Amino acid sequence: MNDRTILDIQGVTKSFRKSKAVDTLDLRIGSGEIYALLGPNGAGKTTTINMVLGFIEPSSGTILVDGLNVAENPIKARSRIAYLPEMVALYPTLTGIENLHYFALLAGKDLDEPTCRQLLAEAGLQTNAHDRRAGDYSKGMRQKVGVAVAKAKDASLLLFDEPTSGLDPSASSEFYAMLRDLAGKGMAILQTTHDIWRVHEAATHIGILRAGVLVEEIDPRSTTPADLERIYVNRLAA
Repeated sequence: MNDRTILDIQGVTKSFRKSKAVDTLDLRIGSGEIYALLGPNGAGKTTTINMVLGFIEPSSGTILVDGLNVAENPIKARSRIAYLPEMVALYPTLTGIENLHYFALLAGKDLDEPTCRQLLAEAGLQTNAHDRRAGDYSKGMRQKVGVAVAKAKDASLLLFDEPTSGLDPSASSEFYAMLRDLAGKGMAILQTTHDIWRVHEAATHIGILRAGVLVEEIDPRSTTPADLERIYVNRLAA
């Protein structure tokens, strides 16, 4: 693990009435690492992301983002995070540049047009799309604007929730290449996904979440995609 820990989840439990959505979760991600959290629907993946964002308070345990306690400093901690949900929400009547400029302003960054264009290009959005209305964008194009926003706000931690669902193989491959580039520049990345084969290629760490419990952590370098799939199926059936 990288010496600089960006996300540190320590013994976190979240209960709803008598049910535990997340149970004593320990998870750490360092700068430049890509952590893929695998698990079926209802495993606690989205609850975990919402706790990291400070939208849901843990029943017990501590979450630190870049050393900031999320429960004690939710707004400041959130300023270090960029969150891209399954479908990135953009203003449909605004162009890519206008969306980027607006969301960067919300993060306290007043970007000029050349900087906006540079960030969009670095995120992989084609030049001829910069001035198009976002209502015409595909999911992959929306993600690229979201990544540009993350870079504009200098986020330390990037959260993705099911980022490749609905993407064709080419767009999915392009997305993971972008993820590796961001990690190479020092960003810590946590993604929830069902895409075992793709995350095996890109992730530095893989965790399997079942009924709120982290039942296995895997170094993808020590397994094949087929091995990972077998471990995943066996862990869910246990």
